[in-house]
Amino acid sequence: MHERHAYRPLLKVFTLLCLLLCNACTTFHYADDAWTGRDKAKHFAVSAALSAAATHAAANHSDRRGQQAAIGIGVSLALGTSKELRDARGGGSGFSWRDMAYNVAGALTGYGLYRATQ
Repeated sequence: MHERHAYRPLLKVFTLLCLLLCNACTTFHYADDAWTGRDKAKHFAVSAALSAAATHAAANHSDRRGQQAAIGIGVSLALGTSKELRDARGGGSGFSWRDMAYNVAGALTGYGLYRATQ
């Protein structure tokens, strides 16, 4: 697989998640949260750590940076998204797009930090 095609599986998963979220928008409970707060720092830090760890694990199995990025960032975002989906259920704090923004920023930062140390 060419390096430029390494992100296709991640793009397919992301597209599927977006379709599922949009399809179920009326059944979700959304959070009414602020952009700042302790939980935002936790979302960022955990996503960064997961991304760096998953990228490191992927590097042990593949020399292709595109595959490493897809696995590292993908694992982090999959876990962050599943946490938000769980929060969206009844009794949860609600699905937070702001938490997801911190998850994405953390995942990208974790991957970048791992790459910077190699």
